[in-house]
Amino acid sequence: MAVVNVALAGRSYEVLVGSGLLGRVHCEAYSFLEPYGHRSIPVVADANAKRLLGEHLQASFRSAGLSIDWYEVPSGEGSKSWAELEKLTDWLLDRGITRSDHVFALGGGVVGDLVGFACSILKRGCGFVQLPTTLLAQVDSSVGGKTAINASAGKNLIGAFHQPSLVLADTACLASLPIREMRAGLAEVFKYGVLGDAEFFARVDAESNAILSHDNDVLESVITHCVGMKARIVAEDERETKDARALLNLGHTFGHALEAETGFSDALLHGEAVSLGMVLAARFSARRGLIGQSDAERVTHALARAGLPTEIAALGLECDGATLADHMRNDKKAEATTVPFILLRAIGEAYVARDVELTEVGAFLDEQLQAH
Repeated sequence: MAVVNVALAGRSYEVLVGSGLLGRVHCEAYSFLEPYGHRSIPVVADANAKRLLGEHLQASFRSAGLSIDWYEVPSGEGSKSWAELEKLTDWLLDRGITRSDHVFALGGGVVGDLVGFACSILKRGCGFVQLPTTLLAQVDSSVGGKTAINASAGKNLIGAFHQPSLVLADTACLASLPIREMRAGLAEVFKYGVLGDAEFFARVDAESNAILSHDNDVLESVITHCVGMKARIVAEDERETKDARALLNLGHTFGHALEAETGFSDALLHGEAVSLGMVLAARFSARRGLIGQSDAERVTHALARAGLPTEIAALGLECDGATLADHMRNDKKAEATTVPFILLRAIGEAYVARDVELTEVGAFLDEQLQAH
């Protein structure tokens, strides 16, 4: 088992990575369970996670004389909504949650985002523990305190920074993931290499098959590396007031536009959108003369070898580049005619470009919609 500390003044917490952690929640999270006494522990889970892993978690709690009060959230991005947030907060209030209590989130990024945001506003802030069950959530969304729901105008536009008190990333949970979900998480793993660690990018490219085949030693090492990178970035720039944390948005500006155009549905998973977004960011960087075309194609080929989507033309979108660019106007950091983009000076060296006009992006996307 590996332990990564997220060092934040007065709010530091640990991320534990290893196999079998779900069966030891009663031990690893004891300090957050003890205050409940004889009360049941509120656990919010998406339908798939509860079906596949619920009994395993319940057995852990039962061994310590604890019981679970389950709240099930429908699987999928649609649960990051006002309606689900209202139902969840009402349920927690009905159960007498206090500001000193902790809510447990079992599932992927959707559940973590929803529970984290609910806890950020419930009685002006109560604690929560992340039990991420997808690769994407373990390497990225469960760490760092970004919580949000979606709005009709775009993804993650309603939210708050609210750090978890503990993250337990059980690599054994990944064995139950469909291959498509594993690949979606692998896109976020690649992201860390592309934005800031060329050696790690090459390693992930070489070990993609081992990751997708659930080699636990490789998984634990890779997840720990990603979490360590994110922990250092969050410690430096928790609220994204500098450029450091913004680099984690590599692939996301393009990707969120694609998710919006596909209706935030399972037609395009978030990790798949990030994969496409990284390819677009690399090609756009090459178009601007920032990197060579060979580097852009190296990123593309690595993602393709892992079975991830790399060509937006293959999505069959019935829109033009200007329409996709228009979705980017709802980006949280957008100005009147520009949006900050994370571009590349090299593989492993990303930066924030603030001089990108959306008209330029629209023309580039028109090329990509018709190419390849």
